[in-house]
Amino acid sequence: MPLFQMTGLSGAGKSSLANLLKDRLLTMDFKVEIIDGDEFRKTLCADLGFSKDDRIENIKRLGFVANLLARNEIITIIAAINPYNTARNELKLLYNAKLIYVKCDVETLRKRDTKGLYERAFLPENHPDKIHNLTGVNDTFEIPENPDFLIDTSEENLEDFLEKVLGFVLAKS
Repeated sequence: MPLFQMTGLSGAGKSSLANLLKDRLLTMDFKVEIIDGDEFRKTLCADLGFSKDDRIENIKRLGFVANLLARNEIITIIAAINPYNTARNELKLLYNAKLIYVKCDVETLRKRDTKGLYERAFLPENHPDKIHNLTGVNDTFEIPENPDFLIDTSEENLEDFLEKVLGFVLAKS
């Protein structure tokens, strides 16, 4: 079964879209698992920080686990920020992971800000609550070079994209 990697900024809709997709695929009798970057940061990757090397190592670990699942006939979706083309390309090379870029502009993300991260990232430099490493604001996010599928969630809501993404996933399965 194929392995899919969803990349995009925090709040773009990666996990939400992955969960909608999983629910739909389950009704079609597919086996599906989501490797959620936030969840794995608390467990398998708890020893990693947010340096470039640690972020790349994080994705390597997620890819390894996802590949084990995919080899066992489970559609596997990695939903993680995954800010570097190097890591994305490695998953594509090693596991033929299809890249879905969940794009959303920072202004829209600031309006949504479900976790309060953008508000904290835009605080004055000397503020004690300021986040200094929010991907896409004050830390690197490399725009994916050649995504297999692109969704811009600043233009439509996730439900509008579900059918399009479902079609893509089914075509690759």
